Amino acid sequence: MQSPNGPVLRDIVLVGGGHSHVGVIRRFGMHRMPGVRLTVICRDTHTPYSGMLPGYIAGHYAYDDVHIDLRRLAEFAGARFFRDEAIGLDRGAQKVLCRNRPPVPYDQLSINIGSTPMLGTVPGAAEHAVPVKPINTFNTRWLALLERVLAHEGAESIAVVGAGAGGVELTLAMQYRLAKEMRALGREAQAPQFHLLDAGPRILPTHNASVRRAFERVLQERGVHLHLNAEVNRVEAGGLWTAGGEAIHADEIVWVTRAAGAEWLKQTGLALDDAGFIRVTDTLQTESDEKIFAVGDIANVINHPREKAGVFAVRQGPPLAANLRRAVEGTPLKDYHPQKSWLALISTGDRYAVASRGALHLEGAWAWRWKDWIDRRFMRRFNELPAMESAAAPRPSAAPSVHLEAEEAAQAISAIAMRCGGCGAKVGASVLSRALGALEPIERSDVLIGLHAPDDAAVLRVPPGKALVHSVDFFRAFIDDPYLFGKVAANHALGDIFAMGAEAQSATAIVTVPPGLESKVEDVLMQMMTGAIEVLNEAGCALVGGHTGEGAELALGFAVNGLIDESLAGVLKKGGMQAGDVLILTKPIGTGTLFAAHARLQARGRWIDAALESMVQSNRLGARCLIEHGATACTDLTGFGLLGHLVEMTKASGVDAEIDLGALPVLEGAEETVAAGILSSLQPANVRLRRALRNQEAMVSHPRYSLVFDPQTAGGLLASVPAHQAGRCIAALHGLGYLQAALIGQVFSQGETLEPITLKA
Repeated sequence: MQSPNGPVLRDIVLVGGGHSHVGVIRRFGMHRMPGVRLTVICRDTHTPYSGMLPGYIAGHYAYDDVHIDLRRLAEFAGARFFRDEAIGLDRGAQKVLCRNRPPVPYDQLSINIGSTPMLGTVPGAAEHAVPVKPINTFNTRWLALLERVLAHEGAESIAVVGAGAGGVELTLAMQYRLAKEMRALGREAQAPQFHLLDAGPRILPTHNASVRRAFERVLQERGVHLHLNAEVNRVEAGGLWTAGGEAIHADEIVWVTRAAGAEWLKQTGLALDDAGFIRVTDTLQTESDEKIFAVGDIANVINHPREKAGVFAVRQGPPLAANLRRAVEGTPLKDYHPQKSWLALISTGDRYAVASRGALHLEGAWAWRWKDWIDRRFMRRFNELPAMESAAAPRPSAAPSVHLEAEEAAQAISAIAMRCGGCGAKVGASVLSRALGALEPIERSDVLIGLHAPDDAAVLRVPPGKALVHSVDFFRAFIDDPYLFGKVAANHALGDIFAMGAEAQSATAIVTVPPGLESKVEDVLMQMMTGAIEVLNEAGCALVGGHTGEGAELALGFAVNGLIDESLAGVLKKGGMQAGDVLILTKPIGTGTLFAAHARLQARGRWIDAALESMVQSNRLGARCLIEHGATACTDLTGFGLLGHLVEMTKASGVDAEIDLGALPVLEGAEETVAAGILSSLQPANVRLRRALRNQEAMVSHPRYSLVFDPQTAGGLLASVPAHQAGRCIAALHGLGYLQAALIGQVFSQGETLEPITLKA
């Protein structure tokens, strides 16, 4: 997580991770703007580079060769990365509406989401065809198609609808890959038969006749059946029909034509063309709203119509970045002038390519090597990120590069002036009331006075026969998404309550937010507490109050109350382990090293995605399951790591234990990052507990050895369970969604040595 340089005065929000936006993010990372915060909203963490997609399909590139890691790129740029999908705009309030999170406010907005297949215009296409657009979702469909074809006995028939450059290139890439796979399986005679269809009279209609003839020759040599003037008007399972009455058998149908703008754009009030693409002016601003820009396939530059090609999206990145800067500076924007002709290097699947520009036509293996060099050079710009330019701190007189109205300028000066301590450091009442006003904590009958009452404290009732369980947790933000951070922080705080076998009753929040403009502070509070409330409500835990103050960094914690039978029946203490029990861990470990690596730009985005998904998974159902299967002791894994918490349990129980390193559930990427020597700052303190290990010298070279010291945030539950219950318990945990829950060790009677824990490979 990159710390912001001074108070946030303006928000630039990028919706989508297309070719233009990745260029913008990189440029803002190279040259940051004090007072300006960049936020990226995208459904996918890894965004594909379309120029290399055919090579990936053909098998020449691996997944990571052709995908840009948006989360890592955003971290480099000091930008917030929100993994979500935009579904609308509230232009009056200047907010992006998202599918799974609160609306995101913007001062300047850019949209780069690509196009959407128009499958609905052809009966059956949506049900039976595999669309190529949007490209970032095609990989999953392609892998499924590949698996189906390879598993099918006998020769299959594959139809590709759309014979533009994309359709031709994709057909040849698929044909090459599948023929190669079939040869490897000894089934060369069962290689699929390909059909390429187009409603027009010729293939590659935007390219010259020589280029078209070259590809007609290649298609013929490869045995691809070409159907022109063949508009598809009906699709069914196993085939399609053309307007001319031709029926074509097809086991698989791939759709590479008739793309349009996303459906939600129609509700925004933005001016769209007939295909639903956003109409933009020469400055790349939308025709309807100067605060909104659009680029790439989703945009139609009114005065410079061009075909939908990745080259234009890439070229729009620099002028878009420059105009976004000018927009927040309040200086005149500059026009974008796209080139009238451009070089296209179109591959034939087999490390051979055709060069096309205007009347130019060249081809050969050298052209593919040239294309490969260009594409790899482009990807290196995002995989080998340069050193960042140090951004100057904003001067107290104002944010010098950001255009502010008079009232906002006064707020900005206040936001970066000398801050008071004591109660003067509290967040203002109006900001707090607006941020918390929309929150709806769950109502409980035992909460007599709660969050929205004007009183100085909450009033709770402890039901008859119940005892109070109390715990507190607090830590600073480790990710730039306040909504997701709120969910993790609440989950982490609830973990202690669930580990004791208690029911969560109420929570009191303590929040620290960096100073800034009221509207920015309000939004951060609202986003963070919305995430927290969702977790607390799901757990049946009422948020009853809290304290919010200013500080250097965003931080959140909760004091949580839980209820349990006053006889302490059912309480899961650390000291209940019995010899003969087995050890069960409900969630994988590795969050400490992964987020340390993320801060150094050494973690892949999908590793962080998986870690966050684990961290937001509640321990509530897991605790209940462990209790139902006779758990004798339990704790939740947090800062002391697996070994630290297990030492607490063995000491309290008077037993010894053995951990099977090979059985440990581990988050993807964690072994790689610890092998690279990337460790959490708390790891050295945890390593001191190695004195509790009986045979560490023999195990120190094991790839998972370091992970037993790795501090966890919102980790899983570590429990001892009677051995005869282990199988049923693990199966039940898997059924509840704890898919990596595992039996990781055993409990023994205490031995004569001072070291209570043994590791085995």
